[in-house]
Amino acid sequence: MIVFREAGPGDFDAILRLYRQLHPEDPSIRDGVGVAVFAGILRSPGLHLFVLESTGEVVATTYLNVIPNLTRSASPYAVIENVVVDAELRGTGLGRRIMDATLQAAWDAGCYKAMLLTGSRDPATHAFYRACGFSAEAKTAYLARPPSTTA
Repeated sequence: MIVFREAGPGDFDAILRLYRQLHPEDPSIRDGVGVAVFAGILRSPGLHLFVLESTGEVVATTYLNVIPNLTRSASPYAVIENVVVDAELRGTGLGRRIMDATLQAAWDAGCYKAMLLTGSRDPATHAFYRACGFSAEAKTAYLARPPSTTA
């Protein structure tokens, strides 16, 4: 049985396991910091951390940010981040299921658009997002990062 739901406090370890698959080079989170950030995410209005369960195990996750807006008749917009399906289960339709449900949550929240960025150069990743209804031609994305500091 497949279940789409908002993440809860007990999902922390399962979500971190998926995030390690997404960004294996990320350093480990210091003791207590990750738990505190996770609790803050779960409490924040407009931030929705979703999971997809299969037979009681978290196998995919997405992060939906619903952002208030004064344009488009004051309709909010959505930003989707950290889309991950367990590496062993990719290609089984779970990605499409969690993305469809995440987009429906955005539409249910009154969002007039949903955006996402990907750093992937894999053509299959881009084909997946196009199949989910995203267009790479509609907008141009730019990314800035803080300047590197050296001690």
